[in-house]
This record gives sequence, structure tokens and C-alpha cells, in this order.
Amino acid sequence: MIAAHIITWIICAAATAGVIVRPFRWPEATWAIAGAVALVAAGLLPLVTAWAAVGKGLDVYLFLAGMMLLSEVAREEGLFDRVASFAVTHAAGSARRLFALVYAAGAVITALLSNDATAVVLTPAVYAAAKAARADPLPHLFVCALIANAASFVLPISNPANIVLYGDHTPPLWPWLKAFLLPSVVSIGATFLALRWVERRGLEGPCAAGVEALPMTAGAWTAVLGIGLTAVVLLTVSALDVHLGLPTFVMGLVTATIVWVRGRRSPGRTLRSVSWQVLFLVAGLFVLVQGLEFTGVIAVLVRLLSRGVSASVEVTAWAAGGAIALVSNLTNNLPAGLVAASTLAKAKPPPSVTDALLIGVDLGPNISVTGSLATILWLTAIRREGADVGFVRFLKVGIVVTPPALGLALAARLLVG
Repeated sequence: MIAAHIITWIICAAATAGVIVRPFRWPEATWAIAGAVALVAAGLLPLVTAWAAVGKGLDVYLFLAGMMLLSEVAREEGLFDRVASFAVTHAAGSARRLFALVYAAGAVITALLSNDATAVVLTPAVYAAAKAARADPLPHLFVCALIANAASFVLPISNPANIVLYGDHTPPLWPWLKAFLLPSVVSIGATFLALRWVERRGLEGPCAAGVEALPMTAGAWTAVLGIGLTAVVLLTVSALDVHLGLPTFVMGLVTATIVWVRGRRSPGRTLRSVSWQVLFLVAGLFVLVQGLEFTGVIAVLVRLLSRGVSASVEVTAWAAGGAIALVSNLTNNLPAGLVAASTLAKAKPPPSVTDALLIGVDLGPNISVTGSLATILWLTAIRREGADVGFVRFLKVGIVVTPPALGLALAARLLVG
């Protein structure tokens, strides 16, 4: 039995390392699926149990699919290019003002479309905008990476990790806002101030003024309408405590269909451009976490969390938020969030502890360039544009910006009770 547990841990660790490092440049999903298959093939996890673990993620898959459709349609219709063009135009020759406008756009897109949308579709547009304005693109690219996580607990829909962590018990909208509105404001504000200070030298010079703004097209307006209606629908179903996955998928599909019909074009290009492998990545991670649960790791974490809560809820909330932030940076916040979700389902701690874990999962990964899926997607996006940010360069920014924002956000959550 002990040998089987050790082999399971090795497979899970190797698969997680593969997701982070991407040996041979193979997609992250390849390594997660390979780890899941290895657990089943080695007899360490029954096939029925593995399939049940995959099924647990149905709501997450639907949510991600809908959001990716919305994001891709908006990208194809040039909506995000127009957002960036608007920012350049209204920066009026000030790199600092451009930085603030990009940050505001990223916060809104993250809140309404998820952090992955900000990383994937806003990043190329911001890079193009900074180039057009003849400004140093790096400070503005860091905005896309850090705001994607800093604003990702404004709403339940702002980060797929929110649904993963809470599972079938995501708080309805109004209790969510009561718990997370103040921490979100603090997180967004603290991250902005710290990042602006860290990147102050890159924002000293002027940028080009008078760049011609791109006019809104019918397709771009259709995308805006679809995003707006989706936000209204999701806020409504969240307030009614209805699962978010199916409504998100339906709204994404409806919006995409309207754009396809209006433009008289085949959906093939859009569907080919969507990163469907993300769904397989999440499914593989669900199986890996189920494998860990078979070894008793989750039971140990449940005991530790329960003992901590018995001693002090507040201290446990601080420790849990900080610990999962650290683990997310060392591994990735998706597997960390899945392990936390399994632990929470069994331990059932007070809401303040659960919420502290969510803040740690969402905001904490801003220290490491591999800490979250959104940051990995951001890194891929800037590499396509010919730029790159190494581990050390990102760490130098994240280690200064993130701990104060995380500490203040956790304090704000405990303050609201």
C-alpha cells in the first residue's frame, strides 16, 4: 500500500511538473492527461473512479467553453483591438495615463469575462497599442498578467478557479459581493500602486499622441452586446444560486451564432481558434487530485485544517491563504485549487477560511510566471508577439507587488466578517 501511494505521488508530481515546464513544448493538457492515464493503467485508480472525477468538472467545462467562445468572437471582431486603440487615444501622450487605462480595461474584462480572457485576448491588443504609441510595452504587458489575477474574485465568473474551489456550493451573488467586494477593491488598488511603482522607470517617457482610434464595427458591437447580456444573465443566475456553467455556455454559443450568421461565415475558424485543450487539462487535473485523495493526502489536510479552526479561525484563515498562495506559485493554482476544494468539501470550515483560500488561489499566483493558467496563457501570448519575460524578471515584479496586495486583501476579507 505504501509503495502504491509513493508511485501515485510520483506520477502526480511528474504530471504537474510537465504542466508547468512543458517539456518538448507539448501542451499542458498532454501532461495532465498522461498522468491521469498512468494512474489508471498502473491500477492505482479504478477507471470508474477516474471517470467520476472527470464528471465532477462538468460545470467548469461548460463555463470555460462558453467564456472561450465569447472571448474568441470578441477577438475576431476586433473588440479588444478597439479597446486598446481607445486607451492609446485617450492617453494623450502620457505613458502613465496609458498604463492606468490599460489597467482599468483589464479589470473590467477580468471581472466580466474571466482572467483567462484578459490574458489571451487583451494582451496582444495591448502590445500592439504600446507599439503604436511608441511606449515601452513591458509595463503594460505586466498589467495584463497581474490584473488578470488581482481582479479575479470580483464576481464568481471572474476566474474558473472560483467554481473549482467552491464546487457545487458557489455562494450566490449578494453573499459573494458582501464577502469579496472590499477585498477585490483592495487587491486591485494595491496591485496597481505597487506595479506602477515597480515599473516607474518604464513609464517616465512620453508616448505618441494622436493615434487614430479604430471605429467600432457592427461585429464589435455584436460582441459588446453578447458580453453585456452574458454578464446580466450570469449575475442573475448567480443571485438565484444556479450553476453558472450551462448559462455561460448557452450565451457564448448564442453570441457566436449571431456573429456567424450576421457575417455569413462558417464557424470553423472560430472553433479552431478556441483553446479546447484547456478542458482536457482541467479534466486531467481532476483525475490527478482524485488519485491523491486515494493516498490519504486529503485526509491529512482535512485534519490539519480542522485542528487549526478549533484553535483559531482567524489565524487559520491567514495561514491557509498564505500557504495556498505559496503552493500555487511552486506548482500551479489549478491543482492547488482542486486539492483545496476536496479538503474544504470534507472539512467544512467557516466561510472566512474558505474565502481566504480562494483569495490565495486567485491572487497569490502573481509571484510566479507559472503560478496560474492565466499567466501561462499570457506568457504564450507575448511570445507570439516576439516578446518574452523570464522566470527571474517576473519574480522581481511579483515578489514586490503580490505579498502586500495579498495581505491587504486577506485583512479586508476578515474585516467584513
